[in-house]
Amino acid sequence: MTIDPVSLEVVRNALIAIAEEMSMVVMRAARSPLLREAGDHSSALTDAAGFLIAQGQDVPVHLGVLSFTVREFLAVVPPAEMRPGDVWIVNTPEVGGNHLPDVKLIRPVFSGAILYAFAVSLAHWADIGGAAPGSYYAAAIDAWQEGLRIPPVRLVAGEAIDERMMAFILANVRGPEERRGDILAQIAATAVAARRLAELDRRYGEPFLAEAFEAIHARAERQMRAAIAALPDGVYQGEDFMDDDGHGGPPQPIRVTATIAGDEITFDFSDSADAVPGPINTTPFIAGAAAFYVMKALFGPEIQPSAGCYRPLRVVTRPGSILDGGATAPVVGGNHETCQRIADAIFQAFRPFAVERMSAGGPTTAGLLIFGARRDDGSWSTFYEVHCGGEGARTDRDGMAATRVHLANVMNTPAEVIESEYPITVEFQRLRRGSGGRGRHAGGDGVCRGYRMQAEGVSLTTMFERAVVPPYGLEGGEDGAPFRVRLERGSEETLTLAGKTNIVVGAGDLVVAESCGGGGYGRSPD
Repeated sequence: MTIDPVSLEVVRNALIAIAEEMSMVVMRAARSPLLREAGDHSSALTDAAGFLIAQGQDVPVHLGVLSFTVREFLAVVPPAEMRPGDVWIVNTPEVGGNHLPDVKLIRPVFSGAILYAFAVSLAHWADIGGAAPGSYYAAAIDAWQEGLRIPPVRLVAGEAIDERMMAFILANVRGPEERRGDILAQIAATAVAARRLAELDRRYGEPFLAEAFEAIHARAERQMRAAIAALPDGVYQGEDFMDDDGHGGPPQPIRVTATIAGDEITFDFSDSADAVPGPINTTPFIAGAAAFYVMKALFGPEIQPSAGCYRPLRVVTRPGSILDGGATAPVVGGNHETCQRIADAIFQAFRPFAVERMSAGGPTTAGLLIFGARRDDGSWSTFYEVHCGGEGARTDRDGMAATRVHLANVMNTPAEVIESEYPITVEFQRLRRGSGGRGRHAGGDGVCRGYRMQAEGVSLTTMFERAVVPPYGLEGGEDGAPFRVRLERGSEETLTLAGKTNIVVGAGDLVVAESCGGGGYGRSPD
């Protein structure tokens, strides 16, 4: 069978539409503001072997990881154990994952008795258990302090939820009613995907779809190889630094050696720091996601994301390093902090031949604050909020203010939702004027947001970078202002909070997040 280009394009766009519909289902049906307002979730489809064929317009770091999740899942759960109507749940980082709060629900999709696809919904749960509300424990020294570890287990069998398994999961997380609502939204998203895929199956047949999936991979591989072949062969090195080791130690290097040879490229991160004691280690899957992101962003924006894109890319991480710390290492912050530094290190490596395509350093941190408050009945409400910042300037323009860049794509939570759901008042939100680095083109400004506590005993977690090592300027441009969070207790005490900490704040306290500005590009005329 030979698929004509028109039919292939129809199928390809239908698959993308299915993935995007999955994400809309989660956003409309989820209980937690983190999913329905901030959009901290992603959707993907794979072929029967677990290779990515389509994804939604969601969070790049999620989507990069989902390129590996089902393949690693299949190494643990053989297809012979799967039946129509099943949904499996998993969050362990070693099974194609990133950190415990990002929970994946995987539905095998059948045509008759033939397994031909998987639908995957990833959602960041506002709590997955562990030592601190919100499951970010800054003092963590191992994976078990970060929350409930769920190896691949069947949660739904024949469209019937295993209520015993559901009860086991909910008994180990804060906010169980909210978590149950989020799980049901994810199940619904995969069910919608299965129905839409069945419609394609009835129209085209499973053999045609299987060939279409491989054609999608092949075209993406050709596109990526062509993009690499246009680059100059050579060995290029880049580095950037984490602010600390997760526990307040010295900055930690993320180093890459990128070797371009013909139409293939190897990213070797072996010279990066050893695994650190704090929760900013990460997985090789995150390194792969960051490498793909940079290649697509700089050299192939038109490339359709699929497993074929990864065939010309080789990613090497050293076991025992910060990017490959093993199953016992704490990793919760590495998902959105270390991943960005991996991307920045690759950008630095490509400066000799691609600097005019690049932006200066930007808000490559989630700028995360988590507030946990007890309700009258003793249960927890958890508010998880990320903060945007100033985009780095480019060769032809200033950076944008108040945006997210690179592997981040999560919205902030509206003040009205915060104040209706949590004992917090948003006192102000404004631009952090002058925080962008100067240059021929200036970096964008960050933001400033103030949270006033309306209750005693509120748990506060910080998890952010770019407080010590600021966003970098390019070609003589100045660095952007670093990220900063301060705690004001009345008129007598103001504390600058560390980038990774857990503290308790009380009624009347004001927490102010000042996000970083972008780096400038080129030397300032004055």
